[in-house]
Formats: sequence, C-alpha cells, structure tokens
Amino acid sequence: MNPGLLSFDDARAALLAQAAPLHGIETVDTAEAAGRVLAADLRATLDVPSRDNTQMDGYAVRRADLAQATPEAPVRLRIAQRIPAGHVGRPLAPGEAARIFTGGLIPEGADAVVMQEMAQADGDTVAFAHCPAPGEWIRRAGEDIRNGSVILPAGTRLGPQAAGLAASVGLAELPVRRRVRVACFFTGDELTMPGQPLRPGAIYNSNRYVLRALLRALGCELTDLGNVPDSLAATREALRRAARGNDLIVTSGGVSVGEEDHVKAAVQAEGEMRLWQIAMKPGKPLAYGRVRRAAGDEPDEGTPVAGRDAAAGAVPALEPGALAGTAHFVGLPGNPVSSLVTFVLLVRPFIQRLQGMVEVAPCELPMRADFDWPRPDRRREFLRARINAQGGLDLFPNQSSGVLTSTVWGDGLIDNPPEHPIAAGDMVRFLPFAGLVN
Repeated sequence: MNPGLLSFDDARAALLAQAAPLHGIETVDTAEAAGRVLAADLRATLDVPSRDNTQMDGYAVRRADLAQATPEAPVRLRIAQRIPAGHVGRPLAPGEAARIFTGGLIPEGADAVVMQEMAQADGDTVAFAHCPAPGEWIRRAGEDIRNGSVILPAGTRLGPQAAGLAASVGLAELPVRRRVRVACFFTGDELTMPGQPLRPGAIYNSNRYVLRALLRALGCELTDLGNVPDSLAATREALRRAARGNDLIVTSGGVSVGEEDHVKAAVQAEGEMRLWQIAMKPGKPLAYGRVRRAAGDEPDEGTPVAGRDAAAGAVPALEPGALAGTAHFVGLPGNPVSSLVTFVLLVRPFIQRLQGMVEVAPCELPMRADFDWPRPDRRREFLRARINAQGGLDLFPNQSSGVLTSTVWGDGLIDNPPEHPIAAGDMVRFLPFAGLVN
C-alpha cells in the first residue's frame, strides 16, 4: 500500500472528530417524528401494560378451584361475567370463571387464564381438564415498560417502531434535534442533466440524483445548487452561496489534482481545506474543510440542547464558537460508485453525528462467500455483492468505480481487508445497503 495513503479507519476517525452535534431542538408531533433524532431521553410516565391483562381469549380462573382437575375428572365452573378488551370486571368469587378476551383486564381474585381451546363451555358453565400454571397467559402490569424508565435515549434516530413506543406511553410530542442543513453542488463541464441532449464527451449527472436521495433519506434540509462550471471563480461563488445558512456543503467531482479540478483551490480561498488520499477502493480521494460564511449567514441554531453525560458515550461538543462563521465541507470523488460508497461509509456517519446520534457504525453481518477473489487490492476493498438463494453471497463481475449497475444489482458491500484473498466458502463481512442508504 502507498505509505502516503491514509487508512480507512483513520480517515473515518478524523472526519468524525470534526462532527460535534448541532445545537437547537424542535418539538414535533409524535406522528411526524419518524426519521428525526431525539434531543433528550424519553422516560415512561406509566407502566405498560398499565394493569394485568390476558394474552389470549379464554377464561380467567382461580387456580385453587382447578387443583383437582384432570382429563378423567374435569372441574366445571360457572361463567359469572364477560370481560372484553379494555374493560374492568368485578372480583371473581370461588367457583366462578370469567369469559375474557385478549387485552381484557384480569379481575381481582383470578390468578391464571385458561385459553379457550383448553376449555369446554356448555351454556353458562365451562369445564376444565387441567390446572393452569401460576400466571398462565397473564401479561403483568409493567412487564413491557416500567414507569420512570428510559424507553428511548437521546441520540436515537426514530424509526416507526420507536415512534410507536413513544405513543404507547402517551407522548403526543417529542423533542428532536433540528435538521442538518446541507447544500450540494456538482462540478464538471461534462455534466448534463437528464432530458437534455447529450453532446459528444458529455455524461448525464447521476450523482446529483443519488446524493439528493441519500441526503433526503437522512432527514436533511437540502439546498441543491446543481451543476457548477469548471472554473475557480464559479466554484468560489458556489461555495459562498452554499455556506449561507447551511451546516454542511457536499460536492461531487473536482477533488483530484488535475488542472480543471478547482474545488481544492476554491475551498482554500474561502476557508480551509484538508485533502485525504484514502486506502480504500472505490473512493480514494476525499476532501474535508470549512468554508467561511458572511456575517448574518449563520443557520438558526434554535434552543441549545444540554449535552449527554460523557459516561453514556456522548460525543463531546466543540468549544463554544469553534465553528462560528464556518460551514463544514466534504468533497466526494466524481465516479458514481466512488461517490456513493464514500458517502454511505464516511459522510453518512458524519451527518449522523451532527444530528446527535452516538451509534453510527453500519450494520455488519458475517456471511459466506460463494465466489473466489484471488487477486485482492492493496487497499481496503468494498465489493458489491448480493445474497443468493442458498444464503451466500455472489459477486458482481465488474467492480469498476464507474459501474453504477452494480449498486442496483447488489444487496450491499463486502468489507474486504487489504491484500486479503477470498475463496468460496470463506466468511466475509457484509454491509447491507438497507442499513446504509435508508
């Protein structure tokens, strides 16, 4: 490996070290909270379930009444009441059973439920051929959630399940971090928008559509400045526009060292720039920097959020004012697969840290390779693969950084260490796209 290349892990750590969580919170309706990041711990204000209830349709009984029940000598009890879901029955007297339906509250005196398939009803009586175990088919109060417990910690990205969990304890509104404001633009005179004639040497700008969708999926507020001509003046002007009111600028293309690659010089002129050559394939060049804002162009930070205790694994915030007057800048390579891979593996966790998330590592699954990869690269490779019907992984035959079809064909990326050959039957680390692009 070229000694001048930065390892993937070091590049990721260096990038994340710059991503202090943004301040500012919003209170949103729980029904609209999916995709947002919690700004504070959520604590339950009640037990769930709030009272003992039944998991099954059946009969609430007193076990003492059925102590002698056998298949040869069933015990018959009087059906004294009917308890639908959400209703409260009266106390159960000795010799009585209560017809009860899933979710129905266990009446006082009952200590088990016999499922209806194990009982034989006849008019207003019911026969039982066995004695149930203590608490059989009863959901106890607080079995799922205890009053006062933290049900969702600060920094949680709320999915549909988490929104439902918040609703289950009666929370109609939730405190969330404000959205990260991102501006993007794309450099290259060869870029043409779909729907326009394709002149000789031009290509359609697929990266614009990929990056827009990825940023939207992360819940960012997006300003799309479109294609920017290959000139230093145009690139500097685009950076100044992008910095206005935004937290982050993301570009694609122009981060190499060719004469027509003006992004590095433009960022250096408008702020500060670091350009990393990363030992990864695809996606070798990545740029990070900061772009100055004009006075009055800072994003509205809203209400400051108290930081979480460091012992809980929080990322420490920068000193007050450390980012004042600047926007983060990340420059991605122009090849479509390189742009996608560097975004999902490096920029995505960077944005998640800005959102206040603590856990930003992608989901990694050990899976079986059903292919041979005898000539690995000296760099760390991220190979496009998909899951086959046998539960193993097949490899896309063309791993070039320009073959976008591989990312549609594939189900994810194999994270392959440098100079590591793969033989059919080996276990590999698989990163599903489902955990990288949603």
